[in-house]
Amino acid sequence: MRMRIGALLAAAVIGALVVAPKAADGPYQFIKDVEIGGEGGWDYLNLDAAGKRLLISHGTKVVVFDLTKDALAGEITDTPGVHGAVIASDGHIFSSNGRENKASMVDAKTLQTIKKIDTGGNPDYIMYEPKMKEVYTFNGTGKSASVIDASGRVVATIPLGGKPEAGVSDPAAGRVYVNNETGNEIVVIDVAKHEVVAKWPIAPGESAAGLAIDLRTHRLFIGAHNNKMLMMDSTSGKIVADVPIGGGVDATWFDPGTGYAFSSCSTGTVTVAHEDAPDKLTVVQTLQTATGARTMALDPATHRIYLAAAKYTPPPEGSPVNARPTMVPGSMHLKIYGINGK
Repeated sequence: MRMRIGALLAAAVIGALVVAPKAADGPYQFIKDVEIGGEGGWDYLNLDAAGKRLLISHGTKVVVFDLTKDALAGEITDTPGVHGAVIASDGHIFSSNGRENKASMVDAKTLQTIKKIDTGGNPDYIMYEPKMKEVYTFNGTGKSASVIDASGRVVATIPLGGKPEAGVSDPAAGRVYVNNETGNEIVVIDVAKHEVVAKWPIAPGESAAGLAIDLRTHRLFIGAHNNKMLMMDSTSGKIVADVPIGGGVDATWFDPGTGYAFSSCSTGTVTVAHEDAPDKLTVVQTLQTATGARTMALDPATHRIYLAAAKYTPPPEGSPVNARPTMVPGSMHLKIYGINGK
């Protein structure tokens, strides 16, 4: 993903030319906005389920958000160009610091940095793999995955053959799945061998960003930049269904408790689709959010979704047609939605 606000808004402008999918009023309703403030853009939001917190990348830091109080609870500093942060099972947080080609290893209680770890070029998406208890950074310019063990040591670097985006794991299968954005495919990694074991095309999808998984039915949900959410069989790589979504998709999540899959788009919509059956996906809502709110997180315990957003000033009168609006300094906020507004 790209933290730069200019790139984000360019996607929004292009996506605005595409008619967003329509759906009747659905289950999700707006609850509240919470001010985050601070300078800089953002990228991934990730859940710390045990700590009831969100880890929100924001410029050169990670903002820690208390889900029980809907309030800021602290921050992790010195994470230049941070794309994301994840919690590991041993009480450490790891962040992907894109501008310094490093990951930070952080004490989850004190939020103090323990060490920094060299990765491949521009570590972007970051995830925890519970079977081997390892952290994966997917490196944009490195076109690779760096695998980090519990001690903070890189134990493998896996070539991926293109620019990776989001990844998910299936511990029972011993696999990690990751989008190759430039290769229009899902790359399948064996977590024990640290090797690529398959590459599956995502056609009719193109240039995928978001990725989620239903572990029960073995289904991947893929958010693609040609305005599609695809459902893929994670055992065979077969595309079994697809539905339309908005423009500029970045994040995709799945809620096992409700069967809803979500794709958040920079054009200001979240498509909510329901997995009716292992081969049937139905759009139940096109939720209006905010322009540029293209990353999100899901709390499956409450079924709430959280989207980062900001306020913008329009280009001055007489500006070129493709001129970009400007982010209002300090205006970053978190938009919270829940089922029936709860």
